[in-house]
Amino acid sequence: FSGDGSRVASASLDATVRIWDAASGKELQKLEGHTDRVYGVAFSGDGSRVASASYDETVRIWDAASGKELQKLEGHTKSVDGVDLSGDGSRVASASYDETVRIWDAASGKELQKLE
Repeated sequence: FSGDGSRVASASLDATVRIWDAASGKELQKLEGHTDRVYGVAFSGDGSRVASASYDETVRIWDAASGKELQKLEGHTKSVDGVDLSGDGSRVASASYDETVRIWDAASGKELQKLE
């Protein structure tokens, strides 16, 4: 759910992320760019961005309103199945089958920390 509960983001085996209106069930956005299954999604605290984690070994950050891809975070060496954004949306945490958690700067896409 977005912070205000008005939207829901879903991960999909078809490599997409979809954003839905929680009240009507209407699809608002279809986010395309991943090349393999998407297993995790998270909204930023203000609901302006969505982060997604995929078996394509990337995390992507999207503009929730326009559907535009803002960042492609690369560094994991196996599929990524968990993602979260910090409360202020400035950092992203991703968990991977490569047995690491990585912390990223959401604006620049730079890896800040690797937890092993």
